[in-house]
Amino acid sequence: MVELVIVALLVMVGSGICACTETAILSVSPIKVRELSQSGQKSASVLLTIRENINHPIATIVMINNLFNIFGSIFIGSIASKVLGNMWLGLFSGVFTFLIIIFAEIIPKTLAARYATQIALFVAIPLKLITQIFKPFTVIIETLTLPFTKKDKLPSTSEAEIKILASIGRREGVIEKDESEMIERVFQLNDLKAEDLMTPRIIVTYLKGELTLEECQDIISHSEHTRILVIGETIDKVLGIALKHELLTAIIEGKQKQPISTFTRSVNFVSQETKANELLKTFQTLGEHLIVVLDEYGGVAGVVTLEDVLEVLIGEIVDETDKFVDLQQIARRKRKILLEARGIQQQEMIQVS
Repeated sequence: MVELVIVALLVMVGSGICACTETAILSVSPIKVRELSQSGQKSASVLLTIRENINHPIATIVMINNLFNIFGSIFIGSIASKVLGNMWLGLFSGVFTFLIIIFAEIIPKTLAARYATQIALFVAIPLKLITQIFKPFTVIIETLTLPFTKKDKLPSTSEAEIKILASIGRREGVIEKDESEMIERVFQLNDLKAEDLMTPRIIVTYLKGELTLEECQDIISHSEHTRILVIGETIDKVLGIALKHELLTAIIEGKQKQPISTFTRSVNFVSQETKANELLKTFQTLGEHLIVVLDEYGGVAGVVTLEDVLEVLIGEIVDETDKFVDLQQIARRKRKILLEARGIQQQEMIQVS
């Protein structure tokens, strides 16, 4: 009887350790493992190695667990039939199966899920050593199962998970509210395009390059923009941009007769389909603060500034010179009024005819 109890305990303990180890290793997220590995702790570095190549360690755990269950059951059955006889063998098998479920599955896995990090660090080094011992067998198994398990490597996290983590961190006080909001705004950079951020052409301030400072003095002085578009015959023929302070300085210096084109700086162009994150990189690379946005036909759709992109991250930026907070909204209203006016004119022409 003592022999039967010892073998049964060995099977339950061995199976329980395998279940606990497997659950703990898989419960620690890859991000958490990378964070732990930066501490320089040896077990954390080993754990990172295990997570980056999880197939062999898991195959090793499964093999050992099955060895305990299969061969343990054979030995226990053989000993039980001798000690208890065939009459009590069925009852013993039922009780032993119940104990296996409780003490070798449910309890170890529950504890492993609750204390995943601590247990994973504790078993990392022993698991790596055992995996090396069983490697010839796991290689064979991996080769046989490769046609059924070969798939593209899935990402360790996603945009939605990061947003949820930021939201949870804010609720639990780990990060501040404004930090959480900024994390969510960062992802908007990849969702927004230049056409979503630009000031539409209908409300863009521009000057014709052939005109003199004297002819444009009122427009320049009343402009709310520090950078003014300079055009040729039409707005679709952009010559460049002029800085308002340079134009005002020239007027004060008595250069009113000079054409606007002499104060023009070069300007860069982007498609209206350009993503906001690409726009930000473009601004950083060029060192510019304004870019002209082109539509699908090559015409000017509007202009976008560095400020427009930064507002996605930090919210609306309004200084003491801004008379209108949302120029895009004003442009939409103005466009709507013009379209309605054109519709009325067309109806009147139809009635007259």
